[in-house]
Amino acid sequence: MRCRTKVHYLLPLVLSAFLPLAASCTAPEGPASRGWEVPAAQPGGETRPAAVLDDIREALDGLPAGYAPRTHHLGEDGSPEFSNRLSMEGSPYLIQHAHNPVDWYPWGDEAFEAARRLGRPVLLSVGYSTCHWCHVMERESFEDLEIAAFINSHFVAVKVDREERPDVDAVYMDAVHALAGRGGWPMTVMLTPDREPFFAGTYFPARDGDRGARRGFLSILKTLSDNYADNPDAVVEQAARVTARLRASARAAAPAGVPGDELLQKAVQSLSASFDQQWGGFGRAPKFPRSATLDMLLRYHRRSGDERALEMVVITLERMLQGGVYDQVGGGFHRYSTDSRWLVPHFEKMLYDNALIASTLVEAWQVTGRDDFARVAREILDYVLREMTDEAGGFYSATDADSPAPGGHEEEGLYFTWTPGELDEALGKDEGEFARNYWGVTEGGNFEGRSILYVDRLAAAVDRERLDAIRARLYELRADRQPPGLDDKVLTAWNGLMISALAKAGRALGEQRYVDAAVRAGEFLLSQLRYGNRLRRSWKSGKARHDGVLDDYAFLAAALLDLYETDHDRRWLELALELQGGADEEFLDETEGGYFLSPASGEKLLVRKKPTYDGARPSGNSVMISNLMRLYEFTTDEQWKERAERALAAFSTALARYPAGSPRMLSALDYYLDSPKEVILVRAADDDDLGPFTAALSRTYLPNCIVAAVTEGEQARELAGLVPLVGGKTAIDGKVTAYVCENRVCKFPTTDPGKFAELISTVKSYE
Repeated sequence: MRCRTKVHYLLPLVLSAFLPLAASCTAPEGPASRGWEVPAAQPGGETRPAAVLDDIREALDGLPAGYAPRTHHLGEDGSPEFSNRLSMEGSPYLIQHAHNPVDWYPWGDEAFEAARRLGRPVLLSVGYSTCHWCHVMERESFEDLEIAAFINSHFVAVKVDREERPDVDAVYMDAVHALAGRGGWPMTVMLTPDREPFFAGTYFPARDGDRGARRGFLSILKTLSDNYADNPDAVVEQAARVTARLRASARAAAPAGVPGDELLQKAVQSLSASFDQQWGGFGRAPKFPRSATLDMLLRYHRRSGDERALEMVVITLERMLQGGVYDQVGGGFHRYSTDSRWLVPHFEKMLYDNALIASTLVEAWQVTGRDDFARVAREILDYVLREMTDEAGGFYSATDADSPAPGGHEEEGLYFTWTPGELDEALGKDEGEFARNYWGVTEGGNFEGRSILYVDRLAAAVDRERLDAIRARLYELRADRQPPGLDDKVLTAWNGLMISALAKAGRALGEQRYVDAAVRAGEFLLSQLRYGNRLRRSWKSGKARHDGVLDDYAFLAAALLDLYETDHDRRWLELALELQGGADEEFLDETEGGYFLSPASGEKLLVRKKPTYDGARPSGNSVMISNLMRLYEFTTDEQWKERAERALAAFSTALARYPAGSPRMLSALDYYLDSPKEVILVRAADDDDLGPFTAALSRTYLPNCIVAAVTEGEQARELAGLVPLVGGKTAIDGKVTAYVCENRVCKFPTTDPGKFAELISTVKSYE
């Protein structure tokens, strides 16, 4: 998820370079008891039905105490002058726009029926709550009375939170790429009442000449409105052509055979050619962590012995850990780096980035034994548990790039930067000097006159106890600053990623508190966002919304499997199988193989996409293929392996064309081509200590493996119905006994943890 900050990522209509911008202002806190006026019409708009006005008033009255309308248009008592239908939504991003003078609708039939009735096009604006340039466009255009009045009198305006509706976002982002050549957020698309796109772009300055643009948003709106009014048939024809292109591009090539390991080699060669040897990462700025790439390189190194693959991972992680893209005080990674050095981040923090990076660091620790990788993995997870966890157990989505600043505006990154004087005042002369030298804090700064903390490579060796005390002091002082905004919705898919990270880290690093948090979050999701074998996408303030998409099912099922391998409670495996059944009913392409992004029972969009690209997050298909292979190894049910094979075959042409674009799917292919370890631990009694064996598992990098632990007797007989390989396994001489198997063939069982460590460390090399 990126919020564009460089001019070359915008439409050609937007010219010149951009200066850093403040985000929309946040109003003073509203009255505790409301009764705010809701005007019958927004500027330039139609009179809204009485029932709609009543619903808006009711929604406003139900907002929590202390709610502050995010708008420039306020009465003397702090009440908003304008309110629209977004007041009734649960998304923090949509609520941010609830008091714009634009008469926003949420995505749905009501908006498109209004467009058809009025004979107007639809202005679709897609973004997310922590997007800096979304805030800029809101302040410049959607808060502007003249622009709002023009929109309200000539368009039907629809707002979408891309995090709640990734299916809608994916369809129209393809339109942006098709019509504008490149995409980003905020996304701006013009649609016919039939939801077909005929114009698309990203951020637009408000007026001609703003930020060097030849034509501003208002001029573009006027031209589009005139064209639609004067020649609607031509616009509809153009929209139909664009839609046909989108549908054609969404059709996958005919399935071929399951690829071989040559695709992993090809991807590694491509990555090596684009690798930044000095600063790590791939290609030029901006640089994104893209953990799936690093994970694939670790897997390739394991089976090929290619040291170059490991070198690319280690250098990249080293530089990321030293850079400003990592919050050196509070832990957690920012969204991406705007430069090649990982120094100047875009300051938003996303839950999924931190889940994925923590998982990668744990695996890199297993491969290299480097304590700094394990330490930062802990710091990331501690940050999430401290700052991003709902009291109910789920995890929040993100924090903003922008921070409140003196004077009532907001500045990007203000919360995270320091001056030499601030450090000296906080720490005293000696510790202040130490901190300034270690983190490169200077009078001139490296970001708008202030300093982003980073670690000079020459200063990497340090007294950790002293540094940790300084970090704790700075964190305490920083907590007194106004923090960035929090997007506190809970997304099923992103929570699945974090549950996996906590379960894996808890298991590998011996941290029970991470396991406990993972279990609690899993129970929360299953109680609040699941109904039968179906899922909701989003939860906030006690209410679940929106049908789950493929990612929700795939990521949560993976998390349930990780939980099972961590605490060996069979309910997680049973629930993963149940969820897989729901996913197959809703998303499986029975004809061609693979899985669609949107559910069969859900809204029928222009295009039903089957994602394969592994970007900031892995695609649902990539994770689903891994899940199918893991379920096959546990259950020996051939249907799961066959569905994985069909999916790999369905995407083989796309993989061959650009293998580096789907590194998570290549990791799934690596699993398929390997002989995964099947580990069964059997104890004579429930309280027998598995510790020496689980310690060996924790230290060993085993990406292609399943683990089951069971007590012999009735428990083992019951589990054998679900995991047949458990059948007949006993605890020899009453001792914990390990069985290490491949392709259902087991080595001699052992009660010796040392021998067990040898057995699990063998690797099947690529042929």
